[in-house]
Amino acid sequence: MPDAMPADVPLDLLQRHIGTITAHRPPHAGYMSDLLLFVDTDAQRYFVKGQRNRPGGRLDSLKREEAINPFVRPVAPSLRQRIEDADWYILVFDAVEGRHASFLPGSSDLPAVAGALDRVGSIRAPEVAKDWTEHRWDRFSDTPELFRGDALLYTDINEDNVLIGADVHLVDWAWPTLGAGFIDPALLVIQLIAAGHAAADAEAVVAECRQWRSADPPAIDAFCAANVRMWGARQERSSAAWFGVMLDACRVWAKHRGVAG
Repeated sequence: MPDAMPADVPLDLLQRHIGTITAHRPPHAGYMSDLLLFVDTDAQRYFVKGQRNRPGGRLDSLKREEAINPFVRPVAPSLRQRIEDADWYILVFDAVEGRHASFLPGSSDLPAVAGALDRVGSIRAPEVAKDWTEHRWDRFSDTPELFRGDALLYTDINEDNVLIGADVHLVDWAWPTLGAGFIDPALLVIQLIAAGHAAADAEAVVAECRQWRSADPPAIDAFCAANVRMWGARQERSSAAWFGVMLDACRVWAKHRGVAG
C-alpha cells in the first residue's frame, strides 16, 4: 500500500470536521505525503493532504502550503480548513475537476500551462513569504546571486501537478519560494525537453511568459548550468531512472544554450 493511503486513514477525524464521508480513494499520482485522499461527502468532494504531526521535513512544507494558499487561489485549489490533532496535520482543499496536462510535443495543453506559470509570475509575493529565499541551486553555481529576486515561485512544475479543466490549476504548493522570476519557466523548459521537445521548441513555449522575456540571458545560462550539476549530483547518489532522464534533458538544454554544466 503506498504511503498516500496509510493503514490508519483518519476517517473519523475527517468526518468530525467535514461531515459524513460517502466515498474515498487515493489519487493516481503523488506519494510524497503521509495522506493523500479524495473524499466525497453529501455536500462536496474534497482533496485531503496530511502529514504525521511530527516536527520537521514534510510537515514544514505542508504548513508552507497552508500559508501561501490564500494568495495563489487564482491558480490553485482553495484551502477550506485545517484539521489537527496529536497524530495528524491535515489540509482540506476543494477537489478541482480536470485531467493531468500533457507535456508531449504537439500537445494543445502547452499554451495553457505556460499561461498558468505567467499568472503565478504576476502574483505579488505576500509578507508571509518574505523569508522564503530560493537557495536550492546555490551550491551548483558560481553566481547564485543571479537566481535571487522577489518573484513568487512555484518550483514543482510537472505533468501530474497541472490539472486541465474549465481552468488550469497548479496543485501541490509544497515548497514555494522567492527568487528570479525566470526560474519557473526555466523549470518548464527542462520538463518539456525531458518529454521529447527540442530545446528551441521548449523555449518557444515559454517565450511569452513575462518573467522569461525580461530575464538576462546570462542568468538563464547560469541556471541551466546549475541544473546540469544538480541532476548530475542526484544521479550519482541514486540509480532512479528519472534522474537520468532529467540530467539528459539538462545537458540537451545546455548544449543548445552553449553553456558548460
